[in-house]
Amino acid sequence: MIITIDGRECSCERGEYLLQIAKRNGINIPTLCYHEGLDALGACRVCIVEVVSQGKSTVVSSCIYPVEGEIEVFTASDKIKEQRGVILALLAHLAPDAKIIQQMASFAGADIPRFSEKEGGSTCILCGRCTTACEMVGSGAIAKVNRGTTKDIDTPYGKPSAECIGCAGCAHVCPTDSIPYSESETTVSIWERTFDLQRCGCCGKPISTDELIAVTARKDSEDELTLCLECRRLAVADKLRQGFKL
Repeated sequence: MIITIDGRECSCERGEYLLQIAKRNGINIPTLCYHEGLDALGACRVCIVEVVSQGKSTVVSSCIYPVEGEIEVFTASDKIKEQRGVILALLAHLAPDAKIIQQMASFAGADIPRFSEKEGGSTCILCGRCTTACEMVGSGAIAKVNRGTTKDIDTPYGKPSAECIGCAGCAHVCPTDSIPYSESETTVSIWERTFDLQRCGCCGKPISTDELIAVTARKDSEDELTLCLECRRLAVADKLRQGFKL
């Protein structure tokens, strides 16, 4: 199937998401909540584009829009520029301390001063990346809590969660660096809990928390999980050498 994006013909498969097609063809569409390692959320709507099909124009979130037929796409039409500017201005109001949003809003020419300044600095845009990552590792330690203007991301009742495994995956996927955590040679601290780091059984480097290893061991060999990546590669290479000797 052939579709047109900003005047460029692009081949794609039926059902493929529009953002993926654009990326594969080197066409830039701004994104914020999208992450290649997670299911697309379509939460922030920064990746909106204009789709024209059978003479009808529609604005869609490209990360969750599956292509089902021949269409013409505009990633930076006047309509998209205006709407994306409003979206970024709203996000900048929601998370006034998020530097990446301020930069994107400035680049898009968003009129941020039209909104009153939000009390209390914030960097969270409630995109759901962190909760999705937490669910994917099988933890479910954090979730969206409250409603309306008090909506937030937190642990149950705002207390340290026994379900947290200290992987810090939520912090690593956060697009605005909204989740604070600290890591030393021996511990990881996140969501008001501190986790001891287990060391590599071969070289002694810190590798992961006991809780994360316990969860991952359900799928992989526990012996391999007690090794760092480098020592794991060496162990695999050694097994291959032993196999060839046999």
